[in-house]
Amino acid sequence: MRAITFSAYGGPEVLQLSDVPAPEPGPRQVRLAVRAAGVNPIDWKIRNGAMQQNFQVPFPHIPGLEVAGVVDAVGEGADFAVGDEVFGWSETGAYAEYALAKTIAPKPASLSWADAAALPVAGETALRVLGLLGVREGETLLLLGASGTVGRFAAQVAIAQGVTVVGTGGSRSLDDLKSLGVVPVRYGDGWVERVREVTSGPVDAVFDAAGHGVLPGSVELRGTKDRIVTIADAAAFELGIPFSSGGEQTREVLTRIAGWVTDRGVGIAQGKSYPLAEAAAAQVESEDGHPGGKLTIAVG
Repeated sequence: MRAITFSAYGGPEVLQLSDVPAPEPGPRQVRLAVRAAGVNPIDWKIRNGAMQQNFQVPFPHIPGLEVAGVVDAVGEGADFAVGDEVFGWSETGAYAEYALAKTIAPKPASLSWADAAALPVAGETALRVLGLLGVREGETLLLLGASGTVGRFAAQVAIAQGVTVVGTGGSRSLDDLKSLGVVPVRYGDGWVERVREVTSGPVDAVFDAAGHGVLPGSVELRGTKDRIVTIADAAAFELGIPFSSGGEQTREVLTRIAGWVTDRGVGIAQGKSYPLAEAAAAQVESEDGHPGGKLTIAVG
């Protein structure tokens, strides 16, 4: 099969389109004929070696966590059948024509392959952090980085639950955020004052999906360090603020995420879809930090 691999840490130039053996499913695994793969910051952080102290990978390594595709082969004990359309987390790398997976769920027929591949990481992260914050109807949530994939998903879920969401984003994203029901605030110098202008008092909770040193301002706006969670700023450890990573990768979580899209109308902002051979360009755009939507790789 064709797959994107790298055999040394480095820049995007280490990514190569390679011919490698197709993996064979083990117990409870299925093999997917990949249709789409999601591109995430962790993909290029693993590639450039930034994660190697805590997350070493064997070489050659196939990147990619999020996968959507058609079951092509089934291992012993797996409860899916050949031909099933599914999405979830890949165990062998999603930037490939075939991938192995255990944690998958049926793909709703109404979802495109790209939309399905965009859901696992953003959806799980958004629901996890909202749960940690315990936001409730009638409260105000400050969502930093509301225009990103995680932030946008979280904003829509919170609004559907009766929460007022004040969300920061770039100038180009403010109209989109407003259309979702978010109270939009431009990020950058002066953002704390701009948030104060649209809120009547301290915010009830803060979800930092942006990083970039916004935690001190978050504490100022919250009035305390409780009910602040970041997924993006390592300064949290020095400040005594929870840093949430990892999460619960289960079929039940995937089904819940898909339900928010199919039953509750949560929308996914798609960015560019790249062919497999251009995976390096996809990672470059992701690393640039302003993709304008979820980046995916079209495989099949």
